[in-house]
Amino acid sequence: MADVPEIEIPVPWGHVTGKWWGPRDKQPVLALHGWQDNAGTFDKLAPLLTPHMALLCIDMPGHGRSSHYPKGHSLGGAIGFLYAASFPEEIDKLVQLDIVSPTVRDISRVVNDTGTMIDRFLKYENLSVENMPCYNYDEMIGIVVDAYKSSLTKDSSEVMMKRGMVPAASATTNGKGDTYNFCRDVRLKVAGMGMLSLDMVLEYATKIKCEVLNLKANPGMRFDNPQYYGLVLDKVRENAKRVVYHEVEGTHHLHLNNPERISSHIISFFNSSTNLPNAGGDAAA
Repeated sequence: MADVPEIEIPVPWGHVTGKWWGPRDKQPVLALHGWQDNAGTFDKLAPLLTPHMALLCIDMPGHGRSSHYPKGHSLGGAIGFLYAASFPEEIDKLVQLDIVSPTVRDISRVVNDTGTMIDRFLKYENLSVENMPCYNYDEMIGIVVDAYKSSLTKDSSEVMMKRGMVPAASATTNGKGDTYNFCRDVRLKVAGMGMLSLDMVLEYATKIKCEVLNLKANPGMRFDNPQYYGLVLDKVRENAKRVVYHEVEGTHHLHLNNPERISSHIISFFNSSTNLPNAGGDAAA
């Protein structure tokens, strides 16, 4: 794989890192990875796209090689959806990979779990470097494969973990030899905070005006309420310039496991006219 320039963007709490694929004289498409992933999740897809476009893949704060947020901050989800809804004049095209919106949770569940989530968040926030668990390479990759429940292949896990782990400090190795820590913010283990209700997500959906390409993996991710996927997408169609939808065989990480299955859809979407009506694409393998 050809060397790809590393990017470092200064932010008030440190820096956001990333990889710039393709020509440097074009405005890049901003690629945002999912929860607990990193910019390496696009390492197999990017080479298929960059003959046609520039691509800036960033490590979200607290992921990969980017700085962690200061104490007291947490990470929101489905940023592309929320940004396109909140700043509709600033986004031309939005590509969504096996997701349509932030996770929707039952209100009573969110309320009942809040106390537990805050306690867990504070526990991880105060975890010292010396108490961070460390693993050898094979253990690390095995943990990743198991955690993603077959969504990632072993090969894909190794690709993503190139920027997802760092050598452990000597004080934490406990005589285990060459060991590693996850470099993501440990507070990301607390995933239930900041969820939105269905009503809020549907209202955000009506504010999206840009062109949208939604690629739904099959079987893809398991959602608590899978029926909401189509419901939210229908709301997006109300005001978006164009919505193109395809179902593609694969797991939630098909962009890393099988990038060739979606690259043509993305290239076609970026090369197509903006004057077309909303379209529902045929299912594709």
